[in-house]
Amino acid sequence: YLRLLFSSVGKPHCPNCHAPIQGQSVQEMVNQILTWPENTSVTIFSPIAREKKGEYKTVFDTLKKDGFTRVRVNGEIVRIDEAPKLDKQKKHTIEIVVDRIALNSENHGRLFESIETAVRHSEGLVQVDSQDGEKSILMSENLACTACGISIPEVSPRLFSFNAPTGACPACKGLGETLDFDPELVVQHPDNPIRSCTGKVINLDDTLYGLAMERTIRQYGFTLNTKFSSLTQVQRNIMLYGQEQEIEENPFYGKNPEARENRFFSSNRSKGWEGLITNLRRRYFQTQSEAMRLFFHAYMSAKPCRACGGARLKREALSITVNDKSILDLTSMSVGSLLEFVEQIPYSPKEKEIIAKVHKEIVERLRFLVNVGLNYLSLNRKSGTLSGGESQRIRLATQIGSGLTGVLYVLDEPSIGLHQRDNRRLIDALVRLRNLGNTLIVVEHDEDMIRHADYVVDMGPGAGRNGGTVVCAGPLQTFIDDPNSITAAYISGRKRIPVPVKRRPRDPNRELVVRGARENNLKGITAHFPLGQFVCVTGVSGSGKSTLVNDILHNALMRHFHNSKERPGAFDGLDGLQHIDKVITIDQSPIGRTPRSNPATYTGLFGPLRDLFAATREAKIRGYGPGRFSFNVKGGRCEACEGDGVVKIEMHFLSDVYVTCEICKGKRYNDHTLEVRYKGHSIADVLEMTVDDAVELFEAIPAVASKLRTLQDVGLGYIHLGQNATTLSGGEAQRIKLAKELSKRSTGKTVYLLDEPTTGLHFADIAHLLEVLNRLTDGGNTVIVIEHNLDVIKTADTIIDLGPEGGSGGGRIIAQGTPEEIAQVTESHTGQFLAPLLNHS
Repeated sequence: YLRLLFSSVGKPHCPNCHAPIQGQSVQEMVNQILTWPENTSVTIFSPIAREKKGEYKTVFDTLKKDGFTRVRVNGEIVRIDEAPKLDKQKKHTIEIVVDRIALNSENHGRLFESIETAVRHSEGLVQVDSQDGEKSILMSENLACTACGISIPEVSPRLFSFNAPTGACPACKGLGETLDFDPELVVQHPDNPIRSCTGKVINLDDTLYGLAMERTIRQYGFTLNTKFSSLTQVQRNIMLYGQEQEIEENPFYGKNPEARENRFFSSNRSKGWEGLITNLRRRYFQTQSEAMRLFFHAYMSAKPCRACGGARLKREALSITVNDKSILDLTSMSVGSLLEFVEQIPYSPKEKEIIAKVHKEIVERLRFLVNVGLNYLSLNRKSGTLSGGESQRIRLATQIGSGLTGVLYVLDEPSIGLHQRDNRRLIDALVRLRNLGNTLIVVEHDEDMIRHADYVVDMGPGAGRNGGTVVCAGPLQTFIDDPNSITAAYISGRKRIPVPVKRRPRDPNRELVVRGARENNLKGITAHFPLGQFVCVTGVSGSGKSTLVNDILHNALMRHFHNSKERPGAFDGLDGLQHIDKVITIDQSPIGRTPRSNPATYTGLFGPLRDLFAATREAKIRGYGPGRFSFNVKGGRCEACEGDGVVKIEMHFLSDVYVTCEICKGKRYNDHTLEVRYKGHSIADVLEMTVDDAVELFEAIPAVASKLRTLQDVGLGYIHLGQNATTLSGGEAQRIKLAKELSKRSTGKTVYLLDEPTTGLHFADIAHLLEVLNRLTDGGNTVIVIEHNLDVIKTADTIIDLGPEGGSGGGRIIAQGTPEEIAQVTESHTGQFLAPLLNHS
């Protein structure tokens, strides 16, 4: 609808000089000329070339055949027969002399025909000069700037789409960014000598590349043994690009890549050292090896397109404005600001008639987004950067906007990623959908959402094989009063997660400090993360939590400890690294994507199990080693399914289908392997056991029992040891990762990062999760959690609350301290919702 708005009432401007431009019909041109004094003698020209190279001999021959006798060449009128020979290497301006005429009533028809002829030969341009030289005007039938000679294509909705060739920036093909070698990835450990800090991408020791670089850089006062960090900017450019300034042209895009490559590299290669990044670019183009291309990609990153600055659109599209704003200006605004702007656009009566319906649709859609709490988002925000809750609310806004009735909506945990303040807005939107006459089925753990339900179906009583029954189904109050429902016990307050009696002390000399964080909407904040504590980062949706923890802190720690290629967001510095030894991220991503991955293999439990079976009397008689009991190698596994237990059927245009192997019946092993038993159980039987059953069987085997107990401790006693990773929920996968960490020997110097770990978890599961996180923290480690769940927030030692709003209204630290201290801050939305829980407890 925005594209329709701009194509209907947008005002074109010259992309160069930004002057307003508009096309004129022949009649409008005639009317404009007739405003000159009567009997003024004028000459009408048809500009066929303006400042263009060429000798134009064939053009002059064609004009002569068409009946024209005179042309103006570079400002001088000559007969076509006497036209000078032009240098094809120079630029020339050629204009046909169409007619000489006096402006009076008798010549109106002749004037019209002459201008019409001029327009036809010059693609819409007409130059009219008075013979006394006092008046001169250049007019265009098309949208063109007569001063700059730039024309704009037909204004249609496609001109404003970066997915269409008509509107996409030709340099980046509408992506808004280009891929190029990143100096920060190419030069690792800049405090080391050049020859070593670039060793992963190029060998400079006794090679032609090294000799060529050495010869060049010595002229600029440094050698291969100089530290990269000590170089001046000019010296860095010589080393990286082979010249004193970075090359502006990006060689990875263009109509003719081969021509661009030759033009880009030829000048540097002839001078000796071409530059490290220039060298990598050339090798990237020249290699035919896919493996080498993948290698090069590891040292490349996306950068904003230099042609469009990340706008994605052609500059012609960006030069068209509505109320002095381009379509980029509007899509860059927050939804709330855009709604206010659109409602106040001063349309003319004619424009109102044209775009009345379009304006209404734009306003309604923006208002829907505001109503579900997304007023801080901008329309050009990349979908990949949206949280799950934001994506879900956007889809919900489209449904509310449709105004449909009698529809059944099914929502799976729509409250994910939402602050309590935003969750109330979501509930209001769902209630409006219901009031329209629709039915909503919501899978949810959030207490507020459950309390607004008309009818509750509670499943349980436990998980896995202990669940699968309807514990309660009825109106809300019936559900709350049900004594058999664990969910109802937490909702009613019969059960609760307690507030800690004592918080862990904070040592001001042991903390991670992120200084000057200014990525995305962060306002140059300095955040203190106390070490040895359970730290919660809170704030309304879009306040900058993920940017601070994931984009800056996580990426900076990963780059420092693990040489990660992920670039941290913009910040000034990170202090306190000497107090920690590693960083571990625990998220809800799958522990594996194939049937081979399962809890036993992921946690390292399968190794001791194979050793145990290999130590049995029957295995020793047969000469079976631990490898015999692995389903990943030949020997003991079923070769029909190669140890998967299932066979993949490729469905081409549909998703692949897995069916149980007909030979081993899903047991993964051949018959000979299954004949080896431990206490009457084969290895396949053990993989089919639940964690709870396996604890009883292997209680006397410490190497196995300890790992099984950690799975029990995180509330996963019901899962099967060999359960396919693809069948585990996100919350289960997360707790398996936590169990793996608990089974390791703790150093007490580890930082654990978790992003909304309560996603998809029941109240009882959250209680288990908090026990695990507190065990990790009690070991001296630091747990940093982005969270909205109040039961988690109230148990934290320190809270860093961002806000006060989302988007441009956020990015500041509102408060930092214990939950009790946060609850006293009136500006904190988190504190307002936290206070009743602390008082109640």
